[in-house]
Amino acid sequence: MYEWVLAFHLIAVICWFAALFYLPRLFVYHVMSDDSLSIERFIVMERKLYNGIATPSMIATVVLGGWLVSMSLDYYLGQLWFQLKALLVVVLIGYHFACAAHLRKLRDGVNQKSHIYFRLFNELPVLFLVAIVILVIVKPFA
Repeated sequence: MYEWVLAFHLIAVICWFAALFYLPRLFVYHVMSDDSLSIERFIVMERKLYNGIATPSMIATVVLGGWLVSMSLDYYLGQLWFQLKALLVVVLIGYHFACAAHLRKLRDGVNQKSHIYFRLFNELPVLFLVAIVILVIVKPFA
């Protein structure tokens, strides 16, 4: 059973990160747009990506990850690498909700951020991905 839960957890993680990589890129293009047709198109694309892929994938990632941890609770909770990974996941969830806040501001036309800000903001999930994968695979603090 563990391998099936792990497989679906990894699928959810991949989908979540794909959405977190693409959504801020849409924000870049949205901010750079100056015609109403393009802006409306980006609003729809951002909403569908966030609500249809990013959020369900985040929920599946957390639920399936929790299920995996529950199978060996004592082991995971006693590992520093896992504690750091869990902390990074919590911060990544905060990033996810920061994307929602940006999405609402862009939708409502009250965004104050530039395309340069969103280009930098877009790079943050890469740092989380690298750190989390290293913690899980290498287990440097085991």
